[in-house]
Amino acid sequence: MSAWSVPGYSETRELGSGGSGRVVLAVHEATGTPVAVKYLNERMRRDEAFLQEFRAEARLLGGLDSPYVVRLYEYVEAPDGAAIVMELVDGVALRALLAREGSTGPEAALAVLKGSLLGLAAAHRTGVVHRDYKPENVLVSADGSSKLVDFGIAAGRGTTPGVAGTPAYMAPEQWSGEPASPAADVYAATATFFECVTGRKPFAGENFAELALAHTSAPVPEEDAPEEVRPLIRRGLAKAPDERPENAEAFVAELEEVACAAYGPDWEERGQRKLAALAALLPLLFPSAGAPPAGATALASTSLGQGHGLRVLWPGKQGLLAAALALVLGVVLSIAARAAGDAPQDAAVRAVATTSASPHGEPAATPPGEGPSGSPPASTAPAHSPTPSPAASLTPAPPPTPAPSLTPPVPPGPPTTPTPPASPDPPVSPDPPESPDPPESPDPPESPDPPESPDPPAVTVTSVSVTSLRRHGDTATATATVEVRTRGAGPVTITVDWATAFAKGDAGAADGPAQAFERSGGTSYTLTLTHTFRGKGCYWSVAARTEPAAANGSSVQQLQARRCPVG
Repeated sequence: MSAWSVPGYSETRELGSGGSGRVVLAVHEATGTPVAVKYLNERMRRDEAFLQEFRAEARLLGGLDSPYVVRLYEYVEAPDGAAIVMELVDGVALRALLAREGSTGPEAALAVLKGSLLGLAAAHRTGVVHRDYKPENVLVSADGSSKLVDFGIAAGRGTTPGVAGTPAYMAPEQWSGEPASPAADVYAATATFFECVTGRKPFAGENFAELALAHTSAPVPEEDAPEEVRPLIRRGLAKAPDERPENAEAFVAELEEVACAAYGPDWEERGQRKLAALAALLPLLFPSAGAPPAGATALASTSLGQGHGLRVLWPGKQGLLAAALALVLGVVLSIAARAAGDAPQDAAVRAVATTSASPHGEPAATPPGEGPSGSPPASTAPAHSPTPSPAASLTPAPPPTPAPSLTPPVPPGPPTTPTPPASPDPPVSPDPPESPDPPESPDPPESPDPPESPDPPAVTVTSVSVTSLRRHGDTATATATVEVRTRGAGPVTITVDWATAFAKGDAGAADGPAQAFERSGGTSYTLTLTHTFRGKGCYWSVAARTEPAAANGSSVQQLQARRCPVG
């Protein structure tokens, strides 16, 4: 039996899947306009708590009207399924830019921070706290503008106490389980800004306890950032919520004041140009690299009649922009794996994934029941000016810059030692009369000594990422994809650990011995590994680290394999 799909849309391809559902690129049949459709999987749909949270995410998106936040077009429930239909825009995750470059520079960091803060500001004005701001949830478009995505664990201001978020970006009050507040989003945005400027997270730790201690008591490492932006970092990473800007809108005002004083009134234009140039270096990560052409209209209206037996909770909005194409955030890195040539074509996006600054990684700290955060967020970034017109121009964009070759160079082997020529046989002496003595065989030329092998070239590991963890149906087997990026072609050891846990975010117990792989001769490596889990935990995880250590420490992904018993 085929999976249910939203009537009125033709699915083009799957963008990714996660613990609670999948996201597909689809086309609105009446107009040819591409959209993203996020489906809740059947197992989660039968769980009333997950279904309520899925509806809440749609309701939240429907209440936000900002060019800096992904738009909801409609939410559809039927007897056979539930889906969110939303805006899709050509863009690349900020995480992908950081993985490639290490840092963006201060003006580009200020530009990407401002755009995503404006998305946060729209949420804060409606009383919503995002709770999971991080580079994976910020998209940069081809023109250098940015947009905030994935409101899967968002909550109302002052509500939903409990530890939730991604540890590397969680405010001190989040670690103690206090209710959600806009000041916590400001903290996470500042931590992301710090990473853009310096190429590393503000605090590191080998486990949750060390990270919690660093975020709650370690001094703000502002001296690692350029002096001009230190006031923003000092304010945004303040330990006490009342010492930070009270919300994203207030933080934007401080940001513009600091940026203009330090870099002049045209700082934002230069910053966006830098972001656009960085994004252009990753053309294969854009959905338009593999998506069909957009339709010939700028407007779309969805009308699903009674004959479909659907319950449309929030009807589709008018003004769907045909210039928008789509990407799923978690798919960004799996498409990069395909570009490296080793990943399978159906590599999935992360379920619950976090790139950690610690040697052992840091799984997301969202507790069970906090929302279907295992589903891949719809990746979006504005592909037009921040203030869209009612009917966007459909002038074709220039073709993307050809992708640089990602094929690792073949490592040079030692020079071949020349084979000495064979000695000629001496002539045979005939019977009498006696012949003169045969000439002596010439000595073979001496083989030249092979040159000494040069020392292996130096190598710096810029990033290690677990880009997907996907379960094979209802079996105990899963496949993970690990990517490593380096500067220099020297040898790298990649170590992969598998584990199971009974609580989301816990490190859990090792599930079998660690696996180690040696790689050299290139600057980009992709491992696709399959593992059969034997532990009884409800959550499966895979972690990857390198020697020499990567700039981001390590990476871990976790997915929910089964529902844990309560009590």
